[in-house]
Amino acid sequence: MAKTANLYARIEPDVKEQAEAILNMLGISASNAISIFYKQIILTGGLPFEVKLPKPFLDVNAMTPEQLNAELEKGYADINEGRVRPAADVFADIRKDFGV
Repeated sequence: MAKTANLYARIEPDVKEQAEAILNMLGISASNAISIFYKQIILTGGLPFEVKLPKPFLDVNAMTPEQLNAELEKGYADINEGRVRPAADVFADIRKDFGV
């Protein structure tokens, strides 16, 4: 057996439970998942996924009247062109983006 090193990390219990439930379904132990993650860091030279802040929402209070009018015009154009989505879908995406 290969030599191993111990890794101690603190994590929220709910996050741990949810992740380990998925790993169990995949037949992967938490230790193996962490090892896979570390190997991917080595292979990619960084985190093996994109890390960025979510897109900020428009702050209408910080907009000039001209900027607000331009955004409203974009919205009207989207409606006229049929580029619309049900509100439930939009809110589901927002919750997903923020991990809610």
